[in-house]
Amino acid sequence: MQRMDKVIYPELSYKICGLCFKIHNDLGQFRSEKSYTDALEEALKTAGMSYQREKSLGASFEGENERRNIPDFMIEDRVVVDLKAKRIVSKEDYFQMKRYLTASGKKLGLIVNFRQKYLSPKRILN
Repeated sequence: MQRMDKVIYPELSYKICGLCFKIHNDLGQFRSEKSYTDALEEALKTAGMSYQREKSLGASFEGENERRNIPDFMIEDRVVVDLKAKRIVSKEDYFQMKRYLTASGKKLGLIVNFRQKYLSPKRILN
């Protein structure tokens, strides 16, 4: 059992996940990734949360193409969020999030796959 005092940004990540659950309930599981990112952007605006959409984070190591590190959202300048609309989240998706966290210097990333019947956001720590 995780202790709440050890969870990184519990209130913020709870709020982000709540918005994602609402979007999943409203749109269902068979839309495009762009539909979900557009819906999350509107939800973030409505909630009054600060965010950056598809901002290049720079290279995660010397010699890497910095255009490679562009997550869907950086929310409140603390949490990197990447949305998916695919059957399963792969190891490559996990490694991609680790690159985003390294390039941004942030501590927490969320991978949210809307294609699943039941939404279960994945917390990735740096």
